[in-house]
Amino acid sequence: MLKRFWLWFGRVLGKLLLVLLVVGLVGWLAGEAYYGWKFSGPVSTEEAIPAGEAAQTQAIINDAIRIVEQHRDNTRVLRDAHAKSHGCVKAEVTVLPEISSDLRAGVFAEPGKTWQAWMRLSNGNAFPQFDRVRDARGMAIKLLDVPGTKLMTSPAHTGEQDFVMFNHPVFFVRDVAEYRQNFNAQSNGEKVTAFFPSWDPRSWEIRHLIIALKTLAPAPDSPVSTTYSSISPYKLGEANIKYRVIPDPQSCPPYQLPEQNTALPNFLRNALYQQLSLDRVPACFALQVQQQNPEHYMPIEDTSVEWDEDISPFVTLARIKVPAQDFDSREQNLACDNLSFNPWHGLPEHRPIGGINRLRKAVYEAVSAYRHQRNGASEATPAAP
Repeated sequence: MLKRFWLWFGRVLGKLLLVLLVVGLVGWLAGEAYYGWKFSGPVSTEEAIPAGEAAQTQAIINDAIRIVEQHRDNTRVLRDAHAKSHGCVKAEVTVLPEISSDLRAGVFAEPGKTWQAWMRLSNGNAFPQFDRVRDARGMAIKLLDVPGTKLMTSPAHTGEQDFVMFNHPVFFVRDVAEYRQNFNAQSNGEKVTAFFPSWDPRSWEIRHLIIALKTLAPAPDSPVSTTYSSISPYKLGEANIKYRVIPDPQSCPPYQLPEQNTALPNFLRNALYQQLSLDRVPACFALQVQQQNPEHYMPIEDTSVEWDEDISPFVTLARIKVPAQDFDSREQNLACDNLSFNPWHGLPEHRPIGGINRLRKAVYEAVSAYRHQRNGASEATPAAP
């Protein structure tokens, strides 16, 4: 009797598993077909500003200011994102001697030119937390003494060209409207509704949830051992591009970082200090760009889509060297905290494009002004290295 029951139960369970396997396979094939159709070219080479974006942007600014007040350090107001710095370091950005003529624009117009710069390395969260916690990691670069008329007319930033990146090739929202919904939910502590805003499955953002989970990665061994991407597109002269910064150890002396104690809250700062200040070994990167091919699905307005490297490979335009230096002083850390990085601090030849970049212009400027006003600090950039 018992044997017959288990045989019957085994057959039922086997059929159920087979049905689930078939349903899963059909669902996967349907998803692949849908996204293959949805993510197919051609795409526009121009921006498309949706109705209501200005109102969405103002609502995001209000939420961002609410977040910086919630996460302030005693009375000091921190950034609404990338609040924790691993250090601000001096850097040199040298344009390669030979660059394709169609990419010689802006700060890359003069082959062999070396720009002095500040580089800020950070965690992504709005609240300073232990480095071992899964998080995004950021890199911001500010080139100094850059001549020419800038996109923003603030006197404090007339000589700057900023590049802002983090360590994932895509963003977990597509546009300003989705960012508004996601950001508002997370600022209210409602992480589930950030990606599942209603009971309607059509509103669920499962693909974007997967991107967010991939973005919250374990900490690298060091802030100078990972790749940082612009996520959103920019102009480079007449071309539409994305850029990234990758480690370039072969351009620096060989170096093996000693094993770090990852239980320490600030071990990424310690790793940076170990290499640059104690062992006196520089760090090297390559700055690269990827051009849009509008015949394929390389959209301007959707930052959740990665541009295919097989279709449009990255090309190196400059080398970045972070020389050995002493950076971890109270004065330099405070100056770093008062720095403002904004992709709109720069030349028209590097104009940010797309909805997320339009959002950045308003939000970064508003939150920066609010933060400096609350902290009683100026926006003056430290002197050139």
